[in-house]
Amino acid sequence: MLKREKRETKVLDVDASMQGTLAFKDPVNLRINGNFEGRLDTKGSLAIGENALVRADINGEEIVIGGKVTGNIVAVKSLKVLAGAHIVGDMTTPSLSVDSGAIIHGKCHMLTGSGSKGNIFNVEELARYLEVEASNIIEWANSGRIPAFKEGNDWKFERPKIEEWVAKEKTK
Repeated sequence: MLKREKRETKVLDVDASMQGTLAFKDPVNLRINGNFEGRLDTKGSLAIGENALVRADINGEEIVIGGKVTGNIVAVKSLKVLAGAHIVGDMTTPSLSVDSGAIIHGKCHMLTGSGSKGNIFNVEELARYLEVEASNIIEWANSGRIPAFKEGNDWKFERPKIEEWVAKEKTK
């Protein structure tokens, strides 16, 4: 007898005005069609609809922007900016796609590495990813408390090792 594992997809479609912090520890498919102000921390996919107005820093895995976003965006796997999108803020991602007609006011930082599991963070990227001050990252790297390596004079951090480290720290 074969057991079939159902992979449950969690979908949240927000078509309202909201304020605050939305944080998801498990993967979800989140779509925002209304107004949102605050902070978004997601796993899975996040879509900002073409009529949405978002004023928030966004951290996620796979992000698609179709509306207006004011805030910095960190996409761990990919960021797609659709034709009608308007972004005011900096973007960090290993994979960026921008449709003709999109408007972007900000800087783009492309993460290095081979594929979404091989990302290499610098100090600033890791500080944003872990939501801590860059000075803490440098202190942890200098003391050997966090997995890191030097490239020239700069500390670098491999995403898979950081994720393992975070999981171990949570259990302490």
